[in-house]
Amino acid sequence: MNMSNILIVDDNEDVLIAAKLLLKPFASVIVTEKDPNQIPKLISSTSFDVIFLDMNFTKDITSGQEGFYWLKDILKLDPLAVVILITAYGDVATAVRAVKEGATDFILKPWHNEKFIATFSSALKLRESRVELNKMKSRQKFINEENETGFHEIIGTSESMRKVFSTISKVATTDANVLILGENGTGKELVARALHRKSNRVSEAFISVDMGSISHSLFESELFGHVKGAFTDAKDERIGRFEIASGGTLFLDEISNIPLELQAKILTAIQSREITRVGSNKPIPIDIRLICATNNSLHDLIAQNKFRQDLLYRINTVEIDLPPLRERAGDIPLLMEHFMNIYKKKYNKQYLEADSLTLRNFENYAWPGNVREFQHAIERSIILCESNILKPSDCFFASPNSQERNENIEYSTFNLELIEKQIIQKALIKFSGNISKAANELGLTRTSLYRRMEKYGL
Repeated sequence: MNMSNILIVDDNEDVLIAAKLLLKPFASVIVTEKDPNQIPKLISSTSFDVIFLDMNFTKDITSGQEGFYWLKDILKLDPLAVVILITAYGDVATAVRAVKEGATDFILKPWHNEKFIATFSSALKLRESRVELNKMKSRQKFINEENETGFHEIIGTSESMRKVFSTISKVATTDANVLILGENGTGKELVARALHRKSNRVSEAFISVDMGSISHSLFESELFGHVKGAFTDAKDERIGRFEIASGGTLFLDEISNIPLELQAKILTAIQSREITRVGSNKPIPIDIRLICATNNSLHDLIAQNKFRQDLLYRINTVEIDLPPLRERAGDIPLLMEHFMNIYKKKYNKQYLEADSLTLRNFENYAWPGNVREFQHAIERSIILCESNILKPSDCFFASPNSQERNENIEYSTFNLELIEKQIIQKALIKFSGNISKAANELGLTRTSLYRRMEKYGL
């Protein structure tokens, strides 16, 4: 109770003083206000756990209409608000009506201190329940969104993949922070999900955050949440990803994209196991298992003063290095069978099979985009195939040397979309699927390049 924020609105100075003195031992912040017109401003700047509201503010007015007006306004500003009405003996019927319209309870003037504190205590518990329920709803929303995206099991029997599986088995049941390294498309998120699925937190949330897709101005709000009014567009309270993932696993993909100024706050949150929402000074305890991933060298970024060394030490208790697909060619037949089964069913082509030359071409191609590119290539090939045999002509490349030909593309068309697609392919091949480097070469942001890759099925 002594961590609660309380607002008392009453035009009687004596009532404000008496209520504040009575509640002082049970609150960290108590705001008193005589003018109800200040309510919107106060609620926009502070999250109040309990609000005490007088029913009448205009002299000789006892109808309670002012109280109804401000009650409605408060609940519009904060749907989770817990409002206790303060009223005189003659206003009991009005107060009962107000409770039906959203107030939590009412206190009669003059009050008994024990009754006052008991009412406040019950209201505070209700507020906690509402906030927790809202948090659970937000968490469930994220879980549903994650489940809708779906994911496939990690496929592979090569020596390098067996080492990955062994590390996952050893680490999964611990709460050790894990850093997953590997090129784009190697399956870093699949490994993170496997760690969660085999952990003691499997029944809790797995929250994935792509740090490369978040605007720098929204980083802190996305990760830690914000209170209403914390900044210009903060019209509602928002729960951050750290808080939503509490009890479960938080996966920060592309961790190298975190701005240097925010890295200190990430480090503090990991060390203290608590966060503070933007615009608030109230710490919130968290219990997460942290998994991070990147395709960049964090040691190089540390040397360039773009990444904190102490943060690296915190996030890489265990490192898992995923091999690129070109180093595990022996897994390609398994991957081809796996993805073909998925897309044959999806596109109703159950009798489709790949011929030996097609398989050989898939094995000989360098796959700069790794498993992600491989998956898209299989889907695209199945869509384009017009017979029951998947031939090289149905695929992205027609022969094992197609990659070399792509390095020397001669543009025989004025179709801008086709040319753009070919240029993006060249950039991806040149930088072995490294999205950041390819985007920089093309003069695009990572997000813009991702959008174009999705547009062209790359």
